[in-house]
Amino acid sequence: MRLRVFGRTGMQVSVLGFGCGAVGGLMVRGDHADQERTVARALAAGVNYFDTAVQYGDGESEKNLGRILQKLRPANAVVGTKIRIPPGDYGRIGKAVATSLEGSLARLRLERVDIFHLHNPITEKEGGAALSAGQVLGEVVPAFERLRQQGKVRFVGITAIGDTSALQEVIDARAFDSAQVVYNLLNPSAGEDLPENFPAQDYGRLFDHTQAAGVGVVGIRVLAGGALSGSAERHPVASPPPEPIGSATSYDGDVERARRLTALVKEGFAGSLAEAATRFPLSHPAMGTILVGIATPEQFDDALAAVEKGPLPQAALQRLAALRQAFAGEAR
Repeated sequence: MRLRVFGRTGMQVSVLGFGCGAVGGLMVRGDHADQERTVARALAAGVNYFDTAVQYGDGESEKNLGRILQKLRPANAVVGTKIRIPPGDYGRIGKAVATSLEGSLARLRLERVDIFHLHNPITEKEGGAALSAGQVLGEVVPAFERLRQQGKVRFVGITAIGDTSALQEVIDARAFDSAQVVYNLLNPSAGEDLPENFPAQDYGRLFDHTQAAGVGVVGIRVLAGGALSGSAERHPVASPPPEPIGSATSYDGDVERARRLTALVKEGFAGSLAEAATRFPLSHPAMGTILVGIATPEQFDDALAAVEKGPLPQAALQRLAALRQAFAGEAR
């Protein structure tokens, strides 16, 4: 398994991370034996980054990961978890952050986590579940820093969803070590310029900002919640189709556009659309590790096989750019 240095942290993380989310569902609703077998398989293959959150199954993902890691006791596992601060706690952010982390540590059976991510959208102005860039820098950052000083977290990060300008502002402030960034075949705008009138959120070459700030990148929505399998079919332990992030306004819209990229398979650049989607983000040097949601041990094996083939070749990236050009001007 190839490792990459994760931003300015000095950590080396496996290019394939282990996503413990609810979309794939294995670590939330899967069979315990399948969970343990798949984590053990990942560790044996060199995967060292495990990404979870209290929101995944209301703590079930953290509990299951904690149970398995305590049993297997890997020497080099890097564990990241998250907090989504509810609007009712915006008046006491520091306390909410500390309380959430204590619960996560208990479920994970750890004394500290390697990365603690803010999971709220970040926008110009506070509203609903979103925090403003000002709140993040003025209130969340000090709360996170207190936890770091207490030895309960090594590094801190954000999930980079929300308003592009607010995300750039927060990353440019260099207060965070990690950013979870949407980057996939349907929306590569974190790494390159989009065609004019492209039907997706423009993340404004966010990787330019992460690289300048020394922020490590976790690639998320690599399969667009499953849409980049090209199939609308869901495994029984997977979540219902999730809302798209940064791409079409509906999951069906993402599936439809994904199917228009199957020329990559027909022309021999990849064995499947899911393989192409898994290999695509590895082609950008800003990427540290990618997360692929999994429902079964076999899906992990598929992701591992794809990553072992390495990034897509330049000819595939050029073909992909030509295929995506056809999306320009369409309704999002």
